[in-house]
Amino acid sequence: MRFYLISILICIGLIGCQEKKANLPQRNNDFNFDWEFALLNVDQSDLQLNEVPKTKWEEVRLPHDWVIEHDYDSANAEFAPATGYIYGGGIGWYKKNFHLSLTKNQKAFILFDGVYNKSEVYLNGKKLGFHPYGYSPFYYDLTPYLQSNKENTIAVKVDHRNYADSRWYTGAGIYRNVELIVTDKLHIPVWGSFITTPEVSKEKALVQIETDINNGYSIDKNIKIITEIYNQDGKFITKTSDNKLIKANSTIKLNQQVNLTDPELWDVDNPKLYLAKTKLVVDNGQIDELVTNFGVRNIRFDADSGFFLNGQNMKIKGVCLHHDAGLVGTAVPKDVWRRRLEVLKEGGCNAIRVAHNPASNEFLDLCDELGFLVQDEFFDEWDYPKDKRWNQKEQSQNFETEGYTNYFQEYAESDLKSVILSHRNHPSVFQWSIGNEIEWTYPRISKATGFFGNMNWNGNYFWSKSPYSREEIKNELDRLPKQEHTIGNTAEMLVKWTKEMDLTRPVTANCILPSASHETKYGQSLDIVGYSYRRVLYDYGHENYPDKVIMGTENLAQYHEWKAIMDRPFIAGTFFWTGINYLGEIRANWPAKGNDAGMVDFAGFPKPSYHMIKTLWSDKPHTFIATQSIEKSINKLNKKGELVAKNPEAWKTALWEWHDVNNHWNYSKGQMISVELYSNSEEIELFLNGKSLGVKTLDQFEDHIYKWAVPFEKGELSAIGKKGGITTETKLVTAGEPEKVKLTLDKRRLENDRYEVAHVVAQLVDGQGNPVRHEERIINFDIPQYLRLLGVDNGAVTNIQNHTLRKIETDKGRALLVLQSTKDAVDVEVKATVDGLSEDKILLTIGDDKEDQEDVFAELN
Repeated sequence: MRFYLISILICIGLIGCQEKKANLPQRNNDFNFDWEFALLNVDQSDLQLNEVPKTKWEEVRLPHDWVIEHDYDSANAEFAPATGYIYGGGIGWYKKNFHLSLTKNQKAFILFDGVYNKSEVYLNGKKLGFHPYGYSPFYYDLTPYLQSNKENTIAVKVDHRNYADSRWYTGAGIYRNVELIVTDKLHIPVWGSFITTPEVSKEKALVQIETDINNGYSIDKNIKIITEIYNQDGKFITKTSDNKLIKANSTIKLNQQVNLTDPELWDVDNPKLYLAKTKLVVDNGQIDELVTNFGVRNIRFDADSGFFLNGQNMKIKGVCLHHDAGLVGTAVPKDVWRRRLEVLKEGGCNAIRVAHNPASNEFLDLCDELGFLVQDEFFDEWDYPKDKRWNQKEQSQNFETEGYTNYFQEYAESDLKSVILSHRNHPSVFQWSIGNEIEWTYPRISKATGFFGNMNWNGNYFWSKSPYSREEIKNELDRLPKQEHTIGNTAEMLVKWTKEMDLTRPVTANCILPSASHETKYGQSLDIVGYSYRRVLYDYGHENYPDKVIMGTENLAQYHEWKAIMDRPFIAGTFFWTGINYLGEIRANWPAKGNDAGMVDFAGFPKPSYHMIKTLWSDKPHTFIATQSIEKSINKLNKKGELVAKNPEAWKTALWEWHDVNNHWNYSKGQMISVELYSNSEEIELFLNGKSLGVKTLDQFEDHIYKWAVPFEKGELSAIGKKGGITTETKLVTAGEPEKVKLTLDKRRLENDRYEVAHVVAQLVDGQGNPVRHEERIINFDIPQYLRLLGVDNGAVTNIQNHTLRKIETDKGRALLVLQSTKDAVDVEVKATVDGLSEDKILLTIGDDKEDQEDVFAELN
């Protein structure tokens, strides 16, 4: 969440105004542009800034991920199961020259929302600090080392020699936003506001504003603190004020309260936001103003009834997301996240678990705006390392894979608390997670479950209930040797730190071995015990720990998982693994660039599993037609000639990746085709070229998938569904040979702010405009110089071409081009060509004001 502050240098008398303001820029300044970057080899870590060869420097803008520009290469196979096939090692240096002259009463800070990782920051050669964690925000006071009336140089060194230090693609560099902050000596510190809504109803709400105020002067100061509340349309609602004496060189914490009548509540369907403007006034002169977005909402969990938002019982329909966005790596523009989140929202998703690290503030801003609940997760490992290539405990020690465990003891508290301070005003954040599947790194816990190393048990860990009773687990925990650090003591410490900062949200963790974790201080200290892939233990957990809230926090995007939740009121919901494909954590052979378990692919296109889950999560009628030849299908013909599953029990244990299906109607004449319909319609009638193939009802299919066996015939396959009195039609049409490439845009106008992004989708179509999804072609893009190319992709896990090329082979007949605006205001054409096919071009307008734009088309570069 961005805070907007106005810094005052001098007071100017304003006629008719009680409080005088200076006509000066706001205090938070965008510091993302005009940087230089140099990438050095891993053996050049001792080089200082002035020793970096001049030929190494290049101009960059932030956010910046230096890894994603590189090639996928099978030679990087050793650590590919962790980071993917892009080599990410190196020493990165960033520098920026700037002028900033402060008065004697001012201070300046630099705020980084995230640098991956092990960063050192220097100002004019003076080291400001070292920050090892790549996901937590941090800031430094620049004041002591600034040179007035001279050029200043800020430099950041990023040590990414341990380039496989996580189990997924991390990227590297200053990959999140940077701000320069200038304040008076008497000011609200960075992250110095905390707004809560302890009492909420439809009729009224109590808003509590807790503000830190720092007096850096050597004398006491009398100050007036005014907080005004506005709705998101800018309408003034109410205000409150206090007068305080702040002692010299001290900080106070001020608590203010206001009451709202008929408040507009923040929820997942109507995420209304408010603004609090907190002003500091000294001698009738305003010296600071902090604007904080917040939401009025109430959250509650119940061990028997699940989750309540604003008093309404609801299921958490969540997905897990890693922090990359495919072709842009981890330096993700806001509009790229917006498109992806809107796709998930359309699929019925209402919650995000940011796995396995804290989110960016920009990502949380979007979740506030779009209405997503967020589980904000702190760490993936604590005292002991995981194996970055294969999960669980570390199997072999490598310098390249050394990660945050090396810094956990010293930095965990400050990192955790910085995240909470930075994120606590986001209404979307409704849970703090202290860790993910941490049990793997404490062997005593896994052995105590009876699932592992138990010669008297031969079940399946995923689908079997606990082989040990509670008493047997307790006995094993008492018997087995303890490590220096125990999971219970560390969890208790993390929970304590979290509750020191925030008592308004529950603390949870993603527990992979909950039957043992419940019996330690790990499970006992949590407000909510999250179950990772352990739906078979839901009943066990509720029966044995009836006062403990439990829910799914990482589960398979399959019908059986959601059915288990809907059958149990005490389970609040889940987070499916995963919402969108992500780079790294590869379990397939080359060529592969990441994990293909997402409901949405690398380019942001929905996959078949997305449509299945949408039929479970959305009340809107929805039908998706999936086809496959009977030979490749998971289905077969029974003796009656009906299409049935080859293994009728397989759906109950389906794992991460969806079975192979197509969304086209292009096969050989007479070929027997398995037709599956993923739908929430109560009944469907299927037609082929106008001829009815029969009516079926959803309750006929235990696996929630309509099935027909259809001999292929060229033409139109149509499904007429009925749901709640509403009739819908979904169809597939046999496509002819591709004759053209068709371009579509998600927006036709971009602000010339160098931030806004356009997504261009190229689709092969036949002569009638039908999408061709069964043939592939290479598409060439012509991109004007007035646009910044962010990359191309086709969404496939096997697409391992460099993302910065201007051509790509399609997947399912389509591809994605992502473009970003520059500072130029101009109308431009983007063109796509395919050998042998008709080209297409599309107009994109860049600029805020049409009159300011060049009245010409940019020449294609």
